[in-house]
Amino acid sequence: MNFETMLQRLTEFIQKEAKTETVIGEPFALGGFSCVPVIRIGVGFGSGGGAGDSVKAGKGEGGGAAAGIGIDPIGFLVTKDDEISFVSTHQNKGLSSIFEKVPELLEKLVAKKKEPVTA
Repeated sequence: MNFETMLQRLTEFIQKEAKTETVIGEPFALGGFSCVPVIRIGVGFGSGGGAGDSVKAGKGEGGGAAAGIGIDPIGFLVTKDDEISFVSTHQNKGLSSIFEKVPELLEKLVAKKKEPVTA
């Protein structure tokens, strides 16, 4: 595979993977809450090439390219009715911080259900 073809394939891969749908995940429901995962993506890219001519070794050329993608879940957008908040997975103990908030969210939900219905 020549250098230009390799570079084109790597560029297409990056364009395909680093898009909005990758960063903002599919929404899911948790009780009365709607949650949307948010992900940080880091992309690295490098390439090089060269050619040479030697009496002993003859003519030669070479090239190489590489790309890497790092994906890091950073939190969740959480909505309930007209309220929205961001719950980070990087605070305190990462993902466990979300589960620490679950009792508080459940208490609020139960309290809301106990409120008398006004006609």
